Amino acid sequence: MSDNGSGDTVRQRGLAKMAEVYGTEFQDYPGPHFALTADHLFAEIWSRPGLTIRDRRLLLLGALAAQGAIDTAGIQIGAALRNGELTEEQLHEIAVFLCYYVGWPNGSKLDILVGTIVAQQKKAARAQSAPAEQ
Repeated sequence: MSDNGSGDTVRQRGLAKMAEVYGTEFQDYPGPHFALTADHLFAEIWSRPGLTIRDRRLLLLGALAAQGAIDTAGIQIGAALRNGELTEEQLHEIAVFLCYYVGWPNGSKLDILVGTIVAQQKKAARAQSAPAEQ
């Protein structure tokens, strides 16, 4: 299904935007839930003009923290670090700021999660750069 004359399908655009947003490739999956996610959320909503991916991620982090969806916020934290959109210091500052708007428990959980994800990514980077054992 081509929808813009360039040969790209909605699904291809959605998968490409997902890869850009999360800094990792996504494969196509069957089912209506994934179709809505790839075809609508990423091909249409995340692709709209007017806000950068970083802008959208900041908004999403605030919304997730407000809902207490801290585990899901971890996906956004990891992607923001991988993509160089936010630094560790900025993410900790976001958590402190959000404490005043989403409550100390949610903001504190977010701050702890930032530290955990930063440590995980640093450990993974060290493992990748270490020479292979023979």
